[in-house]
Amino acid sequence: MRAGLNTVLAAVSRSFYLTIRILPSALRDPVGLAYLLARLSDTIADSASAPPAELLATLQQMGEAICGLVPMPDLTRFVSGVPNPAERMLLSHAEELLTLLNATEPGDRKEIIWVIREIFRGQQLDVQRFEGEGHGVRFLATAAELEDYTYSVAGCVGVFWTRICIRHLRRYAPGADPETLLQLGESFGKGLQLVNILRDAPVDWANGRCYLPADELEGITPEALAETPSLARPIYDRWMTKARERLDDGLRYVEAVRPWRLRLACFLPWALGVRTLHLMELSRPLETPERIKVSRKTVRCLLAWGLLGAMGNCALRSIAARVQKP
Repeated sequence: MRAGLNTVLAAVSRSFYLTIRILPSALRDPVGLAYLLARLSDTIADSASAPPAELLATLQQMGEAICGLVPMPDLTRFVSGVPNPAERMLLSHAEELLTLLNATEPGDRKEIIWVIREIFRGQQLDVQRFEGEGHGVRFLATAAELEDYTYSVAGCVGVFWTRICIRHLRRYAPGADPETLLQLGESFGKGLQLVNILRDAPVDWANGRCYLPADELEGITPEALAETPSLARPIYDRWMTKARERLDDGLRYVEAVRPWRLRLACFLPWALGVRTLHLMELSRPLETPERIKVSRKTVRCLLAWGLLGAMGNCALRSIAARVQKP
């Protein structure tokens, strides 16, 4: 990947940049490019400076642009609504990302386009469902909607990762059934997204978004939820359990992977997800205003443990047990 885009990648994601650096060279460009395109669309979808109709139209045009049907829209007009300087820098590289995509090997380009279009679908649905923010908390309607959302923005990424690794690495997961591996990859991605949703729930509620299903909240009104978030604790804890189960699938996925670089690359997000869940159990995000975040010291520790766990499943299970301890 071009040096400028590597700088952007490092700026917009400290943890994923570590993962990219670990990958074999053949995987760094397609995976890094897919991540930047997804982060680009996420930046637009979260922009506070544009009405929903404009966001939807822009996401639609971006989706058509990556398929080569139309030019990439001018995204610099969204800069004023993006507080993160790294994301503002990313917006200025949109054309460069599209050029890089068009120059990508056809098989990889097909996989990138598939996953980005799926992510765009989830982001467009997100904008539509929460249109009219600022007028109270709006809910997802059902558990099925939450499952679909976690698939479209993260579960599909687990599928993409699995497909592209199998394309490039003959012994990516020898002995594993490909369909089972794809299912585990999907569940792994959905688990990581659930962790993000649960961690950020208070901030989302303050912005008028509740990803916990309305049909499970059993009559809790938006006004009551905004005033007393802890009312959602039983439902919140239920989805915490679901996140743990999905991360258990993630560990099974890591165990199936053989190349040590890829095993380490999969271990890091799994371990960060597990440690984030532990912090959430201690700090209880519904009852505290502080945003939970794994410290840099812990990230370095997990990286060192991951190197040991990458050597084989016996070492991995021992390390995983340490990560999973409260």
